[in-house]
Amino acid sequence: MAAAVKTAPPLRFTGVVAEFANPKTLTDAAKQVREAGFKKWDCYTPFPIHGLDKAMGLKPSPLGYIVFVGGLTGLCLALLMMWWMNSYDYPVSISNKPLFSVWPVIPVLFECTVLFSVFTNIGTMLALNNLPKPYNPLFNVSEFARVTDDKFFIYIESDDEKYDDHKTESFLKSIGAVQVETVPEYE
Repeated sequence: MAAAVKTAPPLRFTGVVAEFANPKTLTDAAKQVREAGFKKWDCYTPFPIHGLDKAMGLKPSPLGYIVFVGGLTGLCLALLMMWWMNSYDYPVSISNKPLFSVWPVIPVLFECTVLFSVFTNIGTMLALNNLPKPYNPLFNVSEFARVTDDKFFIYIESDDEKYDDHKTESFLKSIGAVQVETVPEYE
């Protein structure tokens, strides 16, 4: 009997990554990529670059509004909980004082507001950033490891409508990329 030969699945490319020399060329290139109509792309830098969000055409984050709603929910639930406990579930009349008053429960209201805000913030941030994501195909590109030191990159995904292997590579080279490399899905 002949032994079955295992063949590796065909190598699939997830996109193309381009290295840029400095923050200025990266910001200019990001603006040109946005103007070219690409939708699924991102910039990677070792430090925040002022104006890069605008060049990429990113909208303001909805995180602040969502966290506000989470904090407001915590405040309302804490108020409801304290009213329920003090006025309905276990009413204790002490010195003819009202069964429920806001002033004694302010610390509880504050703590629940902060607690719900923090949990909403963390959960929403993870969801908006598609995290956790333990594996990224960019880890297969050896030069990409220097993004935490001194390199600047733009990555365009192959799922983008405008993506074409050769045209995208030549476009990135024409806008100032020092080096362009295709990104394999796995190695």
